[in-house]
Amino acid sequence: MRWVIHGEAEVWGNRWLSVRRLDVEQPDGERFDYHAVRLKDIAAAVVTRDEHVLLMWRHRFLTDTWAWELPMGIIEAGETPEAAAARELEEETGWRAEGLTELIRSEPAAGIMDSRHYVFRATSAVWVGEPTERNESDRIEWVPVGDVPGMIGRREIVSGITLVGLQQLLIQER
Repeated sequence: MRWVIHGEAEVWGNRWLSVRRLDVEQPDGERFDYHAVRLKDIAAAVVTRDEHVLLMWRHRFLTDTWAWELPMGIIEAGETPEAAAARELEEETGWRAEGLTELIRSEPAAGIMDSRHYVFRATSAVWVGEPTERNESDRIEWVPVGDVPGMIGRREIVSGITLVGLQQLLIQER
């Protein structure tokens, strides 16, 4: 069953996201206002070598949590998801991937948000220098892939895109 959008207006927005009011009609004919967030798409990189994965230890001020995450960021206008993942990887970690392939794509909250999350995989990378994004993480480490399930269980990995990417990696590695 398909819902129909009859109209849409911005309630508030900035360059990253827009809170919208939509005039929607359900399949049964009921029509009402619905609120949603239009958010730019995100790209992330899972980089592995020697049975280790590259992760960043970060603080997220909004939730006041510390956790390990993949390098990730917004896909800029005119940029492909793959190019964004490569750019974010290098800016945030100082590592350059050698050949990214799509690992998985998700829509983390399709009922209220239209952002798509693309995760790419590389099995090698070269060090090109210090990260240019200096406010992204406290530590950047190559973590044993075998440690990831325990880290997830201990809530040391909580970011949705990071969970989706690493869990897909674990599935493929089985």
